[in-house]
Amino acid sequence: MPSKAAFFDVDGTLTTQRVWRGVLVYYRRHGLRRFTTLVFWVYHMFLYILFKAKLLSQSAVRKPWAAHLMWFLRGDTPATAQPVWDWVVSEYLTPVWRPEGLAQIRHHKEQGDLVVLVSAGPTPLTERIARQLGADLAVGTQPALRQGRYTGGVAGPVCLDEQKAALARSTLAARGLEIDWAESTAYADGGTDLALLEMVGKPVAFFPDEILKPMAVARGWNVVE
Repeated sequence: MPSKAAFFDVDGTLTTQRVWRGVLVYYRRHGLRRFTTLVFWVYHMFLYILFKAKLLSQSAVRKPWAAHLMWFLRGDTPATAQPVWDWVVSEYLTPVWRPEGLAQIRHHKEQGDLVVLVSAGPTPLTERIARQLGADLAVGTQPALRQGRYTGGVAGPVCLDEQKAALARSTLAARGLEIDWAESTAYADGGTDLALLEMVGKPVAFFPDEILKPMAVARGWNVVE
């Protein structure tokens, strides 16, 4: 019998602050990757300015943003990078969880639904967040590995836009999980989450941004603010 699932975006849906900032804060506080941080900010602040001037789409800003977080991992192994994820979850995110989002996770767990986190962030970080929150599965952007060390690049697509839905579906299929999509729910806050929301029968625009909100209203979706 197919299972019901609840899919959750992370940034802005389960948190009130952007999770990626926690990664940068970790390296700053530990005095690491200073040149990488400088290059990251210079490059992405330029893109952000173009976005605010309506010269770039939200996707055109967020895709490289997610991909370039992997720069910070270059040369690390999964084991040596683990303290980053642990610190972000235990220190940075503790005061910025969105209570309404955590309540929905608890609700779906009590209902026996499969709870899946789907984030543009690095998969190891999304998996660490899933363990913290009791989610069943985590889908994210996979950092590339070569000979056991991170290359600083991405293995496969960034988990954003249509890829959020595609990667969620492929992850579930790889585990042999059959989902009742019409009875499943998805929670997300941004325009780049549209495909994830369209994937299910019960989409929820959860504290939506200025891009997602009019889309959700036009489609008659449930909007939580």
